[in-house]
Amino acid sequence: MLLAFAVGVRRGTHRVVDVAWGLGFAAVAVATYGMSGGGGGRGLLLTVLTVVWGLRLAGHIAWRGRGRGEDPRYERMLARAPGSRNLYALRMVYLLQAALVWLVSLPVQAGAYVDHGWGAGGDAVGLAVAGSALWSCGIVFEAVGDHQLARFTADPANRGGIMDRGLWSWTRHPNYFGDFCVWWGLFLIACGSPQAAAVSVVSPLVMSYLLIAGSGKRLLERHMADRPGYAAYRARTSGFLPWPPKRGDVLGHGRAGKG
Repeated sequence: MLLAFAVGVRRGTHRVVDVAWGLGFAAVAVATYGMSGGGGGRGLLLTVLTVVWGLRLAGHIAWRGRGRGEDPRYERMLARAPGSRNLYALRMVYLLQAALVWLVSLPVQAGAYVDHGWGAGGDAVGLAVAGSALWSCGIVFEAVGDHQLARFTADPANRGGIMDRGLWSWTRHPNYFGDFCVWWGLFLIACGSPQAAAVSVVSPLVMSYLLIAGSGKRLLERHMADRPGYAAYRARTSGFLPWPPKRGDVLGHGRAGKG
């Protein structure tokens, strides 16, 4: 995060921290695996899944933000800075996110350190399979949802419209739901060790709060509230968990606000 801060200061835009978010988790996973001795199958699985998730997220955000200026969220935040904008960003954005990366990644850390084996019984293996399946569901929702949204926004005919197709017709936040599944999945894998489960249960709880009531869904919907067509889209589409859209409103009607 300090390296990302230096890049942000040099470029004059702090949206680079969003790229560093995914890379930070990948770095924690690799460092933990190396420092823990790298002898356990659970630690290796947690490391691989976290690195894949982190690199995909970082790459997507970097591609999405190419050629753009400051993120409006950070612009509004930094406009209230009592002194130096850069120092305020360091304290309120980079260091805060660094602490969250450490906290949220606890299943990856604890799973590698506490237990290097799968144990004599089948419970740990079963939890690893269930956790990997949930992680896979999450990564699909994130990747497919991001791809669908990118295609929608790339079409000039959709400018000002509401994305209500594909996964976005089942949940208003397929990418946030995907994150939710990823971190509960990683927690399940770590649960093969009772000690790791006890240490790291705070991780998926914190991530769930951030996605639903913190800086994710809540803030985005506040930003979208006044956009034409969003109220109708919100009325017929699940707010978080995927669910078929309410009948009586054909998909595509949410584009009333396009243009």
